[in-house]
Amino acid sequence: MLEAVSRHLIQHIRDKAGHMAYNTSVYHWSLGGNVPEGFIVTPVDSWPGHTEAGRFLCEAPPVFDRTASDYHDFGFLRDLKTLGGDQARRIARQSVEDWIAAYPVWDSFSWNPDILGNRLMHWVVFYDFFGASADESFQDLFFASLARQARHLSRALPHGVESTELLEGIRGLVFVGVSLQGRQSWLTQAMDLLETEVERQILADGCHRSRSPAALTRILQSLLDIRTALLAGRYPIPAPLDQTIDRTARALRFFRYPDKGFALFHGTQEGDIAFVDALLTRSNVKGRVLSRLQHGGYERLTQGRSLLMVDAGAPPRTLFDKGVHAAPLAFEFIYGKERIFVNCGTHPFDSVWQDALRATAAHNTLTIDHRNACEIDGQGHLSRKARKVTLSREETPGAQLLEVSHDGYVPLNGVTHRRRFYLGNLGHDLRGEETLTCSVGLNRTVDIHLRFHLHPRVQISLIREGTEALLRLPGGAGWRFFHSGGDLSLENSIYLGQDSRPRKTKQLVVTGTMDSDRAQIKWALQREGI
Repeated sequence: MLEAVSRHLIQHIRDKAGHMAYNTSVYHWSLGGNVPEGFIVTPVDSWPGHTEAGRFLCEAPPVFDRTASDYHDFGFLRDLKTLGGDQARRIARQSVEDWIAAYPVWDSFSWNPDILGNRLMHWVVFYDFFGASADESFQDLFFASLARQARHLSRALPHGVESTELLEGIRGLVFVGVSLQGRQSWLTQAMDLLETEVERQILADGCHRSRSPAALTRILQSLLDIRTALLAGRYPIPAPLDQTIDRTARALRFFRYPDKGFALFHGTQEGDIAFVDALLTRSNVKGRVLSRLQHGGYERLTQGRSLLMVDAGAPPRTLFDKGVHAAPLAFEFIYGKERIFVNCGTHPFDSVWQDALRATAAHNTLTIDHRNACEIDGQGHLSRKARKVTLSREETPGAQLLEVSHDGYVPLNGVTHRRRFYLGNLGHDLRGEETLTCSVGLNRTVDIHLRFHLHPRVQISLIREGTEALLRLPGGAGWRFFHSGGDLSLENSIYLGQDSRPRKTKQLVVTGTMDSDRAQIKWALQREGI
């Protein structure tokens, strides 16, 4: 922990010093040099774009203010190319010209290494679409700007970014190193950095240290793009790169449900099905889906058509915990292709929603005294968090049992939370047991809230005077929820598992109190009519 904090502080000091040096006329002059006459290689972009997004851009072209990172990285060029046509080409070309005019010199936002790396990659792969047919003045302007940005990226890396953003900066340097004559030194630099970062960021089971499926998606795309660039330049593919792609693809497939959407953990939405299909196809991953990510800290239990996904790992260290959700031991439950219990998700760009949905209460787990199980500081990192997470798993041909615990609340009140999950009867019987224990002597009564957020398509009603609940899935299957050890209520919730529009839904909440050194709540979800 101390090492990670020290590194974070040193990085902050370096960033500040770098910004002071970059923001000078001398530095701007130093980025000059030979201007390339063209690309010797243009790797192909094979990711799916969106025609409707391209059509929208033709009606409302990009405006490059300092908040629209999605525009500054020029990923929208993919949508314009997918739409195709002269108008889309003109919008793409004009956008490049507008950006160069607005940001001719270093800027702390638009020249940040991750945004810069993405922009360079997109300029390279889509150049044939927007620039190859342009006049000489545009091409001179374009290649002069591209060369200046690439020189800065080479000097800036690896400072200024961490985690997935650093890999995206490295990817940009790979693309210009492969595509420009005489810039093999940039490629060598990038591949050396890649080797270091893969070892530091990717766990043995392929999971990213942030434990986020969304982050893993970005990393796998970066690795596949780097391999594509190397193949286009006829460079040998390092064996460790292929091996890492295979590991990360297997881990990514682990997080995918039968409906082809992702589990909603740690800043992840269901995802773009066509894009993820393309990721996994290009990865050429085969074999059975993993049942656990031992190093990443996730367990996937299946019986019949039922699937239980549990976050059973410790929070990541400081360098990788920014944006991580405060939800140890949270779970989701799926039957066939129908989601039943879901975490609330995240917003694709709104930071207010993103911060709110990091809270423990936005997940299927237990809170004490309305406090997060991990404290989120003002910089977005986790300050107080679980230090010890335990796990045991037993399997028989007809059932699976998982027991997990975390000590995230111990610094507040000495309480440890233990969960036991049982999945049996061909997946038609899910049972849970929540046990709270205090090893130092509880000095006051604490409030308990155990939450079960429902997917918006699940219909629910309380029955038996509010002591049980009946759930109806879209396909018609009925499930009954039971509990003991608290009071059951039905409350409003929201679901942000897709796009940017929050959807109204419901949550079951079991409330209780803990007034001694031990408290327990039991619950079950069982299929009706079986």
